[in-house]
Amino acid sequence: MTRVYLATTRDGLARLHEAGTMPADAVPVAAHGDDEDSEYAALMTAAALSAGLAPADGRRVVVVAEPVTAARPVAIADVVSVHCDTDDRAGDADPDDDLAWFATQEIPDLI
Repeated sequence: MTRVYLATTRDGLARLHEAGTMPADAVPVAAHGDDEDSEYAALMTAAALSAGLAPADGRRVVVVAEPVTAARPVAIADVVSVHCDTDDRAGDADPDDDLAWFATQEIPDLI
């Protein structure tokens, strides 16, 4: 199973929560290996892409998923975590700043 990092916005996260699938405009990034460095690089690449999606609050959001197949959209059941800037970092986060980790059950609180 391949882990993907999906660059999105809080609005995209809300659509995931409401519709049960990631919106089509979410940008997927795959790690080039199974090691921690490759996964971190994919996460930070997705974070940079998220910043470029021009979210209204400046918050970077990355959804981490392990989809069963690439032939269908990423479903909420595929999501393993969410990474995003916290409220105190929104809008002025340095591109190299780490994102906070959130469990899937915390998605409603993030939107």
